[in-house]
Amino acid sequence: MKVLALGGPGAMGTVAVQTAVNIPGVTEIVVADRDLAAAEGLARRLVDAPMAVRAIQVDVTDDVQLRAALASADVVLNTVGPYYRFGLAVLQAAIDTRTHYLDICDDWEPTLQMLELDAAARARDVCAIIGMGASPGISNLLAAIAAAELDSVRDAYTAWPVDVDGAGDATRDDAQLLGPDGRPSAASVHWMQQSSGTIKGVTAGRLSEQRPLRPVTLELPGGRRGTAYSIGHPEPITLQRTLKPSGDAINLMVMSTWAMAYLDTLRRDIDRGKLTNEAAAAAFADPNLLRILRSAPTALRAKGPGTLPPFFAAVSGTKQGRPHMVLAHLNLTGPPEDPAHTLLADMARVTGIPLAIGMAQVIDGSARRPGVHPPEAVIDPGRFFEVLDVVLGRQAGSVPVYLVEQESIG
Repeated sequence: MKVLALGGPGAMGTVAVQTAVNIPGVTEIVVADRDLAAAEGLARRLVDAPMAVRAIQVDVTDDVQLRAALASADVVLNTVGPYYRFGLAVLQAAIDTRTHYLDICDDWEPTLQMLELDAAARARDVCAIIGMGASPGISNLLAAIAAAELDSVRDAYTAWPVDVDGAGDATRDDAQLLGPDGRPSAASVHWMQQSSGTIKGVTAGRLSEQRPLRPVTLELPGGRRGTAYSIGHPEPITLQRTLKPSGDAINLMVMSTWAMAYLDTLRRDIDRGKLTNEAAAAAFADPNLLRILRSAPTALRAKGPGTLPPFFAAVSGTKQGRPHMVLAHLNLTGPPEDPAHTLLADMARVTGIPLAIGMAQVIDGSARRPGVHPPEAVIDPGRFFEVLDVVLGRQAGSVPVYLVEQESIG
């Protein structure tokens, strides 16, 4: 199949393309970006790939140019963000040109809009998988694995780390906040968008409006306990459709109290119209003393992550008639050099690799079901994590890339 990689030269797109060159069934990769020189640079770096890799210029805001590029491809990997600006238009163009589609959309607003294109995609025999990254993506598949252990689902929580590592220690990676030009990255702008205003969660089985950065304290199997903070993300929206929880569902950030408090200060300034998302993202990358002082009372009152895993899905419900909770989480019990640690520490890899692995199931036909789907609806979790192990180069017989723990509750 011929693959169009929109936004290929970006950090996450580059990883996706580098992974895709090793996927059976890929016959050509076209790297597309509004910056032709950047696209050509990535194509040159892959000159030894087992298939042709070439570059073209595509600005996704130019509908004619976008549709011409899509029309000559079998499947598109869309890594152009933020998705609340560009996601819906690219998906609509892919459906119109009968191009299978995958993205890493992590905004809840366009997720709702894109799911409404399901009938149109089915009518055109197009398979579209939205949110095939880390969170959403890996998180959805962990939730599906956890839910499969239950007879019924009550609550579903997914969580990802902001500034804590597998040992619960604080970390910081400004490379994820700023682009090569020193301006806020699309990911950091998205983060400000989803940390402000109102967000969608699930309450009593139904979608509900909530405020972001709400503390949620969890007690998980294995004696793990701590507090994480809500953020706007697609997982509650899609899990409400696929797992059908009768209780609550929300996406959470596992983060230090000081990072949460500073983000909350920026949230208030965004909500009051004092900061744009771009300005807030820049302010998070370069904190100033005044906002740090404003954040101090919140930080001192807040509860921290405790012993929560940094990346997990926790699903509660019933099993054999009794209340039960299942925790599925990335396995960070190995040595620091274990690929699972390095994967979680690199936003580009933990997002771009799943996108390419998900595409592999579209190319081989196992996930190629017409319609617009979240990952957990069509991707086989077992096969996904088996391929992830191979891509990471983990040794046969080593500890699994994820763990499942469960216990009766109540």
